[in-house]
Amino acid sequence: MQTDNRFKRFSKGTELLQLNKTEAVIYTRVSTKEQAENNASLETQLKHCKKYAEEKGLDVVELFGGTYESAKDDERKEFQKMLSYVKRKKSIGYVLVYSYDRFSRTGPSGAFISYELKQRGIKLVSVTQSVDHNDPSGNFMEGIYHLFSEFDNQLRRDKSMTGMIEKLKQGYWPFVPPTGYTNINQGKTADQHNMIINERGKLLKKAFEWKANDDLSLVEIAKRLNARGWNIPPKRLSHFFVNPFYCGFIVSKMIPGQMIEGKHPPLISKKTFLKVHQNLEKFGGGGYKIEQEVDELPLKQFIKCECCGTSYTGYLVKKKGLYYYKCNMKGCANNRSQKVLHLKFEELLCQFTIDRKIVPVLEKMFLHLLSQRIKVNEEDQKAFQVELAELRRKLENVEERFVNGEIDQILYSKYRDKYRVSIHQIESELSKSENQLSNLEKAVKRCIEMALNLPSLWVKSNFRSKQRIQNLLFPEGIYYNRKNDNYRTPRVNLLFSAIPYLIRLLEAYKNGDSAFSAEIPTWVVPAGLEPATT
Repeated sequence: MQTDNRFKRFSKGTELLQLNKTEAVIYTRVSTKEQAENNASLETQLKHCKKYAEEKGLDVVELFGGTYESAKDDERKEFQKMLSYVKRKKSIGYVLVYSYDRFSRTGPSGAFISYELKQRGIKLVSVTQSVDHNDPSGNFMEGIYHLFSEFDNQLRRDKSMTGMIEKLKQGYWPFVPPTGYTNINQGKTADQHNMIINERGKLLKKAFEWKANDDLSLVEIAKRLNARGWNIPPKRLSHFFVNPFYCGFIVSKMIPGQMIEGKHPPLISKKTFLKVHQNLEKFGGGGYKIEQEVDELPLKQFIKCECCGTSYTGYLVKKKGLYYYKCNMKGCANNRSQKVLHLKFEELLCQFTIDRKIVPVLEKMFLHLLSQRIKVNEEDQKAFQVELAELRRKLENVEERFVNGEIDQILYSKYRDKYRVSIHQIESELSKSENQLSNLEKAVKRCIEMALNLPSLWVKSNFRSKQRIQNLLFPEGIYYNRKNDNYRTPRVNLLFSAIPYLIRLLEAYKNGDSAFSAEIPTWVVPAGLEPATT
C-alpha cells in the first residue's frame, strides 16, 4: 500500500535523503604567514578544488580560509566561520578541501567534526584523496586520514625537536632566554643568537652574590631588589638560584641528565653558584625530604596541578615511610598519596591497552593506509614534477626577457622572487624523506607491542623507563584535578589515541549497533568479533 505523500514529511532522516544537493563551499589554508604571503600553495589548493567542482557538476557558492591558520586545534577563525555557514545554509551538500590535513590535524576531533557534517547531509571531500563516501570502507578510510594528519603533525614536531636537541648539545639555547638575558638576534637560528646581560640580569647577579657571600634570606634579598626597582616575590628567587644557565651551563628536559657548556656569557661564576647552593641546603628538612630521582616518584614534574598549572614534586614523610606528590604553589595544598596517583595512572593506561584479538584490526588498518599513502604520494609527486618544470620554464623566460631589455628591474625582481619561492616549496615537498613510511610501520608495531600489556609494563619498569613510557604516551604531561580526583590528558600520542576510539567501534559492532558498525569495513574485522543478531 502506497504511503500518502502528505505523510512523508513526518518520516525519519528526511534531511539525509537530499542527495541531489549540489552546492559546495571550498576551504583552503596554509600553516604559516610566509606561505600565505607567497600564496602559491593557496592558489594550488583553490585551483584543484574548483577543478573538482567543475568535473562533478558542483556549484561553489562560497570560499573560506585563504589565509594561514594552524590546524593543531579546531578553534580557527575561518574554520569556525565555514562550519557555521554550512550548518546554517541547508542547501550545502559538500565541503571541498585539497586534502584532509588542510581541514584538520586534530585526529579524532577532526573525524568527529566530519561525522557531524555527514549527519547534516554534508560530505567532506578531499579532492586529492579518493574516498568512496557511499561505502563503509571509504568512511573508515577518511577517519584514518584524519588520524594520520595528526600523526604527521607529531612527526614534524619530532623533527623540529631533533634540531633543537642538536643545538642544545652544541651549547646554543634555541628558546626564549631566561630572565636577565636579552637575545639581540631574535628571529635567527639558535647558532646565531646573541645573548647579552640586561639591567635585570645585573640585579640578579647581585642577588646571587648576596646569597653566596652574605647568606641573606630570600625575603631580605627580595626587599633589596624591590628598593632597586624590581618587585619580585621571595619564593620566585629560588627558581633563579637553581638554574645553572646563570653560571654558563645549559640543561633541558630535551637532553635529560646532561649539562652542556653554553655559548652564552655567564652571569656569575660556577664557584658563586655552588656557594649559593651550599647556603640553601642549610634550610633543608622541615619534616619531609624532596626526592630528586627515585623509582618511587616517576610522575614527579610529569603531573601538573589542574588548579594552578604547577608541576608536582615528590617527597618522603620519614616518620610514616610514605611517599607523596606535592603541588609547590603556596596555598594550593593539592598534595596526594603516591599510591593513589600511581593507581589512577595505571587505570589511565588501561584505556590505551588492547586485547590481542584486535591486533589484526590495528595492523590491517594502518598497513592499508600506508599502501594508500604511497599511492597518493606517487600521484602528488608526478603533479609536483609537472608544476616544477612549468615554474622553471617561466623563471627562465623572465630572466631571458630581462636580459633582452623587455622588462625592467622591478618587474623582473617581482616575478623572479615569486617563482623562486614556489620552486623552493615544491622542491621541499619532493625531498621529503621516503623512509618516513617505513618509520611509520615500525612505530605501529611498537605501539601495538606496548599496548598489549601497558599498565604492567609501566609498573615493572625502572625510573627512566617509566618516564619514557609516560612521555611517549602523553608528550605534554597530564593534569591532576584534586576536587574530581582524576587526570586530564591535554595531548595523547596519535597511535595510542586511536585505540579507545577503535575499541568503542568494535564493541558497538559486537553489540549490533548499526550506527557505529557501519563505520567498520568488513575486511578489517577479525574472526570471533561477529555482531550481535536479533
